Amino acid sequence: MTTPWQDTALPAEVRAGDLLSRMTLEEKTAQLYSVWPGSEAAGADSADGTSGADVAPLQHEVNRPTDLDALLPHGLGQLTRPFGTAPVDPARGAAELAGTQARIAAANRFGIPALAHEECLTGFTAWQATIFPTPLAWGASFDPALVGRAAELIGGSMRAVGIHQALSPVLDVVRDARWGRTEESIGEDPYLVATIGTAYVRGLEAAGIIATLKHFAGYSASRGARNHAPVSIGPRELADVILPPFEMALRDGGARSVMASYTDTDGIPAHADPGLLTELLRDTWGFTGTVVSDYFGVSFIELAHDLATGPAGAAALALAAGVDVELPGVRCFGSPLLEAVRAGEIPEALVDRAALRVLTQKAELGLLDGVLPEPPSSVNLNPPEMREVARQLAEESVVLLANPGTALPLSPTARIAVVGPLGDDPAAMLGCYTFPRHVGIEHPELPMGVDVPTLLAALRAELPDAEFAHAPGCAVTGPAQPDELAEAVAVATGADVCVAVVGDRSGLFGRGTSGEGCDAADLALPGGQGELLDALLATGKPVVLVLLAGRPYALGRWADRCAAVVQGFFPGQEGGPALAGVLSGRVNPSGRLPVSVPYGPGAQPWTYLAPPLGHRGEASTIDPTPVFPFGHGLSYTSFAWEAPALDAPAIPTDGETTLRLTVRNTGPLPGTEVVQLYLHDPLARVTRPVSRLIGYARVPLDPGACAEVRFTFHADLASYTLRAGQRIVEPGALELRLAASGGEAGARHALPLTLTGQERTVDHRRRLVCEVNVK
Repeated sequence: MTTPWQDTALPAEVRAGDLLSRMTLEEKTAQLYSVWPGSEAAGADSADGTSGADVAPLQHEVNRPTDLDALLPHGLGQLTRPFGTAPVDPARGAAELAGTQARIAAANRFGIPALAHEECLTGFTAWQATIFPTPLAWGASFDPALVGRAAELIGGSMRAVGIHQALSPVLDVVRDARWGRTEESIGEDPYLVATIGTAYVRGLEAAGIIATLKHFAGYSASRGARNHAPVSIGPRELADVILPPFEMALRDGGARSVMASYTDTDGIPAHADPGLLTELLRDTWGFTGTVVSDYFGVSFIELAHDLATGPAGAAALALAAGVDVELPGVRCFGSPLLEAVRAGEIPEALVDRAALRVLTQKAELGLLDGVLPEPPSSVNLNPPEMREVARQLAEESVVLLANPGTALPLSPTARIAVVGPLGDDPAAMLGCYTFPRHVGIEHPELPMGVDVPTLLAALRAELPDAEFAHAPGCAVTGPAQPDELAEAVAVATGADVCVAVVGDRSGLFGRGTSGEGCDAADLALPGGQGELLDALLATGKPVVLVLLAGRPYALGRWADRCAAVVQGFFPGQEGGPALAGVLSGRVNPSGRLPVSVPYGPGAQPWTYLAPPLGHRGEASTIDPTPVFPFGHGLSYTSFAWEAPALDAPAIPTDGETTLRLTVRNTGPLPGTEVVQLYLHDPLARVTRPVSRLIGYARVPLDPGACAEVRFTFHADLASYTLRAGQRIVEPGALELRLAASGGEAGARHALPLTLTGQERTVDHRRRLVCEVNVK
């Protein structure tokens, strides 16, 4: 006889509720945690007595061996990173995962497998999987459609091998670029982060993968840009800067999971904050999916925040706040939770609430249907279609910051010196969540798994008639050595042009200059790379500066002395050919800065989203004006912006109007212009940013061609939060600015607009997107 939970015709929540009513307390709590096979070995002490490298904070200190035989009879909620913990051949990994799932299902009386999750911040974090550009490069592309296509392909590859949930994307808005996880973020503007991140969510969800939004909320605003440090921001900044990407990704993207942040905001850790995880996320926004902890985040309530005296106390606070699943292993939601519920210290209703959400999601995924999929006989995680999208995204993410003369494109027959520690290093293309930098770094004997050409190799292929010489000049970290500098100077002196390749090496927890746990004291180039640049410029040879980095670095010392400046943000396995294509002229650059590039290394924290007193002024000797502002980027062709007009110069506070602009390619080459729309509010009841991005459009054009760009502006886009917490749209004068960047010099046209009528209060149901049409 078929019971209701087995009836696939019934709604998922009905099935889950029926199953929950049949479960013991042990079986219900078993759905609330994960196990992490192989993680003990990955984080264990090595034979020489040194600690193994963690891929999660304090992994080898908090993580403990798990007795699967004792756990599995009650079931299992999740499996942690079956592909991303250690190198595994993809086909073998799929077969092993299928075998593990069969073992889990056979061991519990309901035959329910686990939900398997993985990371996919730069593609599926698995050996031999395509490595896409890092999220900061997604932001530089200003291309949500392409980012969404990448996510759909990534999700499809994960689903094919048995993965159900992705711990991506990161929707933290950059507030201080010294933060090591800047590379994992999309940019410093909430609208850019929201639109790009939502596209990524849609792609994953379209492939049948649960997208997990992280880190909810405020992580990127930590004091001093220190990882895990407390957050000191007010409710207005939280509402207007930090939360909008999560609102859009949930409402418009359909994300089905949220990960809580490690940090505390005004003394309340996110993992123990019912105001954030229940009242806002569920009661106000209507979220019905699952909230998962960041790795060991429930334990950190006890161990890092000092809010609980043991695992049971941490479990009580997390469950009450709204955390449904403890990741990556079981410490608090296992026997400590079970014993506390039996003792009457934690209401069983909290366990039921979380378990119902987990089981509902398993029903949606087909994990209650009693059928285990067969593993694929062959697996290719790096097929041509994925490589092509990775290439296109890498090309669109390269930003030409400066090119005052004729240095770029490079002459095809030039003598070219490629100098710098990243010129001939494949790691220069890879962020900290790529498999080679995340896991592979602990397996030096292992092949990288995919082909990652260096910039030097890509330039040699791109310009076969050119003559090349190479010298590292210095290391990424540590002081420059005189003999290495002398060699670099000699190589540059003998060339027609010097391509200086500097920046970051990604890593985790101090094993890199960028990445999780790799925060920077200031925004000076790491190590002796600045000294190397000075030496190269002193030769008098034209120097093309190429930065491969996970954050912006201060360039005011060199920007006007370089023949050209090119920025790449860890562009992935196709990054070398993409950069070489830009340097040769085969690719006309169209990337735009998702973060401002500071003039001096001590100008942070600063983003362009500042009110008047946050900009340059006579009251301070410190000038925070960036050398290259948010949204800036050049092309090898030229564009004219013609005939801007508003359909209506005045609209009600609940109305909309259309802004029209003609863009014409006036140069000799095909190219893509990125038109940006900013809002300036000259008079408000609280201080507002001088300008903020509310829309953008990529406009590809052949020479001489033109296109009309239409932005549909709704008054909701002018809303902001008052001191008391309500969000309003108020009548009055506004200015819509069509601009090539968020800087003062970027504005091309300013169109006045008046909002009329009554002040309106709006909420999360407001219009979030400025619709764009290009034709």
